[in-house]
Amino acid sequence: MIIQKHNETLTTPTGDMQVTVYRPNASGAYPAILFYSEIFQQTTPIARSAQILAGHGFVVLVPEIFHEFNPQGTVLAYDDVGKDKGNADKFNKPLESYDSDNQAMIDYLNDQSFCTGKIGSMGVCIGGHLAYRAALNPSISGAFCLYATDLHSNTLPCDEGNQTLERCGDIECEMVMVFGKQDPHVSPEGRRLIHDTMTQNGVDFSWNEVNAQHAFMRDEGDRYDAALALQMYRNAVDFFHRCL
Repeated sequence: MIIQKHNETLTTPTGDMQVTVYRPNASGAYPAILFYSEIFQQTTPIARSAQILAGHGFVVLVPEIFHEFNPQGTVLAYDDVGKDKGNADKFNKPLESYDSDNQAMIDYLNDQSFCTGKIGSMGVCIGGHLAYRAALNPSISGAFCLYATDLHSNTLPCDEGNQTLERCGDIECEMVMVFGKQDPHVSPEGRRLIHDTMTQNGVDFSWNEVNAQHAFMRDEGDRYDAALALQMYRNAVDFFHRCL
C-alpha cells in the first residue's frame, strides 16, 4: 500500500510529545500499532520499520520516547555519544511517564476517523520493553516485543511495585516475545526469568529465541540479519492482522 506520514504534537502530563503518524493513503479506517524505538528515538531504520508496517494496512505511531529531555525532532546517533545520552534519558524517565504517553496516543487514535479503534504495540530494545509496558493498558489488543531490555533486571525507575515484569499478570492481550540467543543485554538466565514469570502469571504468549545478536532488526550496522528481520516483519504483520 502507498502510505503517507505527518507529525502530531500530543499533550501529556510530562510535556508535549511529538509523534510521527504513518498510515495508508487509501481512505478508510485501519487498526493501529504503537511502535517504540530504541534509545536513539526515530532513526532512519526505525522510520523504515514503521513504513513497512504501515504499508501492510496499519496506522503506525512512532513517539519520541524521551520527549521530556530533548527538543522535538531529536535523533541520537548510533555512536558512543548517542548511546550515553539515550541511556541517561532511559534511567531518568519513570515508567509511569510512559503509561501517560501511551494513554495520550490511545486517546488520539480513538478520535481519528482513519483508525478502527483496535490498537497493538510493537518495539525493539527498550522499545520492546515499552511495547510490553503498553500491554498493561486494556486498550492494547496485542503486543510484539523484540529483544526487550530491562524487563528481567528491573532497573528502570518507577514507584515501588510498578515494575513491568512483576505486573505481567495484569496483561489481558496476546503477547509475542522475541530474543536473540547471542544478545548480551538479556542473558539466558534473564530470558528464563521472563518466560517463567509470564507462565506463572497466566499470560497468553508465544516465545521465540533465534540465533541473532541484539539489534538484529536494525538495517544499519554489522548485527543486522536481513533474513531474520524479514521473518519477524512477516510474523508481526500476521499477528496484528489476527489480533487487530
